[in-house]
Amino acid sequence: MGLMERRESGAVLDDRSREIFRRIVESYLETGEPLGSRNLSRLLPMSLSPASVRNVMSDLEELGLIYSPHVSSGRLPTQSGLRFFVDAFMQVGDLSEEERTSIERQIRLEDRDRPLESLMHDASRMLSGVSRGAGIVVTTKSDPILKHVEFIRLEPTKALAVLVGEHNQVENRIIDLPAGVTSSQLTEAANFLNAHLTGQTLLELRAELERLKTQVQTELTALSQDLVQRGLAVWSGAREDGKPNQLIVRGRANLLEGMTGLDDLDRLRLLFDDLEKKDSLIEILNLAESGPGVRIFIGSENKLFSLSGSSLIVAPYRDQEERIVGAVGVIGPTRLNYSRVVPMVDYTAQLLARLTRKPR
Repeated sequence: MGLMERRESGAVLDDRSREIFRRIVESYLETGEPLGSRNLSRLLPMSLSPASVRNVMSDLEELGLIYSPHVSSGRLPTQSGLRFFVDAFMQVGDLSEEERTSIERQIRLEDRDRPLESLMHDASRMLSGVSRGAGIVVTTKSDPILKHVEFIRLEPTKALAVLVGEHNQVENRIIDLPAGVTSSQLTEAANFLNAHLTGQTLLELRAELERLKTQVQTELTALSQDLVQRGLAVWSGAREDGKPNQLIVRGRANLLEGMTGLDDLDRLRLLFDDLEKKDSLIEILNLAESGPGVRIFIGSENKLFSLSGSSLIVAPYRDQEERIVGAVGVIGPTRLNYSRVVPMVDYTAQLLARLTRKPR
């Protein structure tokens, strides 16, 4: 159902039809079960017989907003019905001060000495806790402030380049050694880098060495200079053009709740398969980039999770240059509590953006 069709559906619904539709959707989001005409007639603020309710249900079914999963009189919202509900009925309020404080406490913002990745793990765990789905954080490879570099010979033509960040995160890369390099030249190259890298990121260090090119040539032998360039190139080349390369997921067990039958389990397996694929990271980020603020994708509205029929609520976060460097959100069944999860995702994205921009 497109935007115009959803607007037309809203236009043809009278107050009675809107109330019945809203009750069916809210019951589904709360219980996951079909709502029958007899139970529905007891919930309505107006006096309607079960027969009258069934007539309205029939009209809603013709509009493609609800369907009957069995022969019984109970109804569930269709995917189009859920989208219409989110667009036309859902009220998304702001978080209370207490809720904001709770989020900040769970992510432990006050612990400034922890690596950013650890905070992101906490963010995904927190989101899984407040939703019935799995909390996700998509991150690009960080460019940490460097603290120490070391080259360790593994064999005559290969060495292990060890890079240590200011929060003691360690990255290792194997590099090819220039022909004839000696152990003393390995030490010379490491010492030169360590003398210039204090308080700089890898990209900043590369720019600094380019500026000091004449001095580099003077201070280092040709072999040591080649070694420095190789060591820097192998790290910068691992960034894959800034594409996201990590997906943090917490709360996958939540997705098992309410699963019944082989069809549900097959859809869940398809979802997990999607989450394991490298290109899913880029797709999630693309979805977040394609519109401002928090975006909601229900079922087949996004190609990534169309087979598993899952919903995705996602928002991007940006660095100090306003570049989108990651995304945060929730993946789960279509009966997510959208009105509660959306502001949570939005505020978490704001927190991660703030953390990404602050010097750590």
